[in-house]
Amino acid sequence: MKTGAITGIKMGYVSCEACGLLTRPDDVHKPGYCPRCGEELSLRRHNSIQRTWALLIAAAICYIPANLLPVMNTNTLTYAEKDTIMSGVVLLYKTGSWHLALIVLIASVMIPLAKIIAIAYLLITVQRGSIEGMQERTRLYRLVELIGRWSMLDVFVVTFVVALVQLQPLMSVQPGAGILFFASVVVLTMLAAETFDPRLIWDSSNNKENQND
Repeated sequence: MKTGAITGIKMGYVSCEACGLLTRPDDVHKPGYCPRCGEELSLRRHNSIQRTWALLIAAAICYIPANLLPVMNTNTLTYAEKDTIMSGVVLLYKTGSWHLALIVLIASVMIPLAKIIAIAYLLITVQRGSIEGMQERTRLYRLVELIGRWSMLDVFVVTFVVALVQLQPLMSVQPGAGILFFASVVVLTMLAAETFDPRLIWDSSNNKENQND
């Protein structure tokens, strides 16, 4: 039984991860170097699954304090206030800025969590050798890779506020510990998406076909 999936390895091609050139070396298992940029060619990224899992687990661990610890500390002559991501969302909603609250909720809470779940799903399906929905999973990976850099909304907002609101000794705004964990989540998920090799998604079809032959 044939799965119908045609992959580069099956046709003897290797793609360069530096310049994207698709080449057909004499020995696909020892492809050598890219004829255009000189980068060493490899069939798959070394230890892609292990590295991606390590980065993803670290991101999941940092996600908890990122949402529990304050991201911004406000100090005035009369009071001191510590704001978390969710308290900021609630405050924006109560003051009538529900559209801003929705943007912060999606960009700072839902998107990082969705990225963690999506990458974990890709890893699990690859390790299980699933041949279902390979095109959809490839599109999912591209989407995760695309939106990764836009998850730094809270970091940007806190940076601008800290830079602008410094009226010492009357008022000062300082970044909280939560912002460091939040930035770590964003960076770790971006690195996890980069270390994951999407070509592994299509290897399952080759393995399945070899078993059926």
